[in-house]
Amino acid sequence: MKKTFFASDFHLGADARLPSRERERQVVRWLQRVAPEAEEIFLVGDLFEFWFEYKSVVPKGFSRLLGTLAELRDGGVPVTVFTGNHDLWMFGYFEQELGIPVFRAPIQREIGGKTFFIGHGDGLGPNDKGYKRMKKVFTHPLSQWMFRWLHPDLGTRLANFSSQQSRAAMPPEERDWLGEDREWLLQYCHRKIGQGIAPDYFIFGHRHLPIDWLLNNGRSRYINLGEWLHFNSYAVFDGNDLELRFFENQGRVESNR
Repeated sequence: MKKTFFASDFHLGADARLPSRERERQVVRWLQRVAPEAEEIFLVGDLFEFWFEYKSVVPKGFSRLLGTLAELRDGGVPVTVFTGNHDLWMFGYFEQELGIPVFRAPIQREIGGKTFFIGHGDGLGPNDKGYKRMKKVFTHPLSQWMFRWLHPDLGTRLANFSSQQSRAAMPPEERDWLGEDREWLLQYCHRKIGQGIAPDYFIFGHRHLPIDWLLNNGRSRYINLGEWLHFNSYAVFDGNDLELRFFENQGRVESNR
């Protein structure tokens, strides 16, 4: 069978190890590289540092990525996108212009006889109550209606400033493995297993750390896709097993396997 690919957290629009424009070119090279053997490609949130769709306006830039996604879909490659906490204001552009379905909550999918639980990961698990309250505000129709009345130049500037401040405030240790008792998405997976939901793979982004962790039922695995600000990490499922890899980069996967 062909392979299924998963990636997340491109954060295009924010400079990091490479300028955003060069990172976008990397993402495009990766998509073009994997497309010939792709059964499906899942892009699991935070493709952009900020994204808001006005009724007739979308954010400037990202033409290389959007054009490549259109070519993939025109060529018959299925692509599925999830919103993340940085690009949750998607309202139909991807579906209408690119023919790409967009999911705003985790989904379960069977692929090659294996079960997958896939979502961005923001707002899941214990703690982070402040963000959970903020997400309710951001996703409320009234908040979206009010933001739409801001001029796009002003709205984009405010949103990018907020994202930069949030990223700067992140303690350096948050980018490292925190231990099983403090990794909130790992705890979320264990909670779902306790509720009788035990897929072969839990696939998340958001955490910005490549992780492959065998869960306490001895079968399910928690996979975090990492990010492309520094790692360029992604996952590939070949029909038998799933592996985390790095594109045009080297990195380390946190794992207990």
